[in-house]
Amino acid sequence: MKVLFQSRSNLYSAPGGDLVQMEKTKQFLEKEGVQVDISLEAEPNLEGYDLVHLFNLMEPQDIYLQMRNAKKQGKKVLLSTIYGLYTEFERKARGGLFQKVANILSPYQIGYVKTLVRHMAESRMHKGVYNMLFKGYYGMMKEIVDNTSVFLPNSHSEMKRVAKEFNLKHYNYFSVPNAIDKEVFVADENTASNKYQEFKDCIVCAARIEGRKSTLNLVRAVKDSPYKLVLVGKESANQKAYVDQVHAEAGDNVFFLGTMPHEELRELYKVAKVHALVSWMETPGLSSLEAGAMNCNIVVTKKGDTEDYFGDYAFYCEPDDVASIRDAIDRAFNAVVNPGLKEKILENYTWEKTAEATIRGYKLAMADN
Repeated sequence: MKVLFQSRSNLYSAPGGDLVQMEKTKQFLEKEGVQVDISLEAEPNLEGYDLVHLFNLMEPQDIYLQMRNAKKQGKKVLLSTIYGLYTEFERKARGGLFQKVANILSPYQIGYVKTLVRHMAESRMHKGVYNMLFKGYYGMMKEIVDNTSVFLPNSHSEMKRVAKEFNLKHYNYFSVPNAIDKEVFVADENTASNKYQEFKDCIVCAARIEGRKSTLNLVRAVKDSPYKLVLVGKESANQKAYVDQVHAEAGDNVFFLGTMPHEELRELYKVAKVHALVSWMETPGLSSLEAGAMNCNIVVTKKGDTEDYFGDYAFYCEPDDVASIRDAIDRAFNAVVNPGLKEKILENYTWEKTAEATIRGYKLAMADN
């Protein structure tokens, strides 16, 4: 079986969780004998491919063209939706003029304006964006889902959200978990030579520093506290004022380590006590899974699909409520680590499981002729 992965055109210049999901899914599918290539082109030659697998419905201006190209060349389309609107963030916490504008627009009009402004600012206008001007943000997404043979969401609740918002009645899907690499994220009690020993028992947050991750409220939640907060991740280039505010309000107990490879992150998790991901939406957040597998207690947002994954094992908070974040951190820090979280992750949320569910989707799509 030969499959072409396709996604947004700036996947490598603006990496996110979707890139990790694509690359890891590719790696573990290939272990099962599936041949996988990645192309970010709008209209590649699909000769020799059995299926086209698209990622990230939130970027329809790119995958719309890829979907149309696949249909034109007679290929079935599968879609890893990675779908969750940030409407609440835009209306309550974005700040500035756009927050006021967002409160009079529909969720999809917000997406339309943001996509257009971002592409103009980055000089990345292309055929897909021009198509969006006429079809609209929702219209493009609707046409994509209507031409999808099999959906591959990260949870059942995500699929329900997609089905409801796009009025889908009859559809095929497999819930494909977000996952960890159990060869990398293996808990190890030996921390004697750990280079991050100075951060022992810290609160770590591995995520981009930006408004959607509510980094500023996380910094405020540990202000004047005995906790050490370690932030790992790229700072948003599009939210410079927000990032500057995070730095301005960060006390001496907040440390910025920038990006780091997974092997380094594993070493940091070994000495950390808690991982906190207090975003406005997560489906469910790869770093929470990785930290949980490394025996960290996890603080997570209630927004999105986190409860599908973590159930009673996480300490939940509201991203716009500093007191709620602080309370969840206090409870997580003082709680004994429940081994059930790690067991659940290793049993259900590994890339082997992801590959297994994805292959079921491929077989269904190929059988459905």
